[in-house]
Amino acid sequence: MDDLAFEGIGGPVAAIDTPALLVDHDALGRNIERMAEFGRTAGVGIRPHAKTHKTSVIAHMQVAAGAVGQCAQKVGEAEILVAGGVKDVLVANEVVGPAKLHRLATLARQSRITVAVDHPDAVSALAEAARHHDVSLGVVVDVDVGLGRCGVLPGDAVELGQHVSQLQGVELRGLQGYHGAIQHVHGYGQRAEAARAASAQLQAAVDAFQQAGLATEVITGAGSGTYEVQGSSGLFTEIQPGSYIFMDRQYCEVGGRTGEVYEDFEPALFVLATVMSTPAADRVVLDAGYKALSNDAGPALLLDKPGWTYTYGGDEHGIIKRAGSAAASMALGEKVRVQPSHCDTTINLYDRYHVYSGDELIAIWPIAARGRSQ
Repeated sequence: MDDLAFEGIGGPVAAIDTPALLVDHDALGRNIERMAEFGRTAGVGIRPHAKTHKTSVIAHMQVAAGAVGQCAQKVGEAEILVAGGVKDVLVANEVVGPAKLHRLATLARQSRITVAVDHPDAVSALAEAARHHDVSLGVVVDVDVGLGRCGVLPGDAVELGQHVSQLQGVELRGLQGYHGAIQHVHGYGQRAEAARAASAQLQAAVDAFQQAGLATEVITGAGSGTYEVQGSSGLFTEIQPGSYIFMDRQYCEVGGRTGEVYEDFEPALFVLATVMSTPAADRVVLDAGYKALSNDAGPALLLDKPGWTYTYGGDEHGIIKRAGSAAASMALGEKVRVQPSHCDTTINLYDRYHVYSGDELIAIWPIAARGRSQ
């Protein structure tokens, strides 16, 4: 990183040029420790998902707190983790195509690599790549537990597991059952019910594996919205939470055990923006639009300005509108904080994190896996 990237370290957050991606170092650390403590108490491994943070810096913080390794969705993300010294990576996604398979196989020379599979031809190709590079790759059979995306049906898991067991170059380690949509079911009770239903689907596949004498060393799944229910169930050997470290607007609003706010973890990720125009008393414009805040989960949340709301105004602009009882108009050049609606996709818009403690910028971390979509 060039020297200019380090300008401002030791100075106030308000001096950071915008738009900038902010991380509250203290809140991040507390979130990591809270999940780690849950894992210790529940007796379940924590394998955080690096598709959220996209940097080996945070991966090592999680491993130091007790995480068993990291998840990745893409080979490119796994490459960044392994290059950064992470020794155990699960690619919790199907990998298809010779180029990707050979890249994946080379990683097994440096780290323990496991990959999810849902088709016999994909496993055969994976095994061929592993043999070519004289390595062994771990495999978990991916089970569709209701998401309707990748994965075999629970009743078909044994057949695929037996196929894996017959191949050289791959080692069957167990099963994966992840349901992304239920992570955002509103209301703790409804979310818990959906989590138990998904777990029942995976349990059927686990039972069948055990009856067939197949490996169940690794039973992996769950996420930030269902970590407690699924992680305490006794079914999983490890869980895959990602967003818990940052808590975007979407996660904060899914509801907790005692109210509308999901209070288990703290917001720790923000975008710092500047008022770039004040065209009307009830409307100001920020320098943060679609290029600074993803909108796949709806609008971001303007913080610390009661009565004002954020809406997108284009690629480079965010429009802040004032309700009748709100405070007076904001000043040109004023800095404000905005909470992203979806942390993963917003992070993917930035090259670096600006990390602060209190009101001081203490570090700049590169987001090395940004854009690693292959």
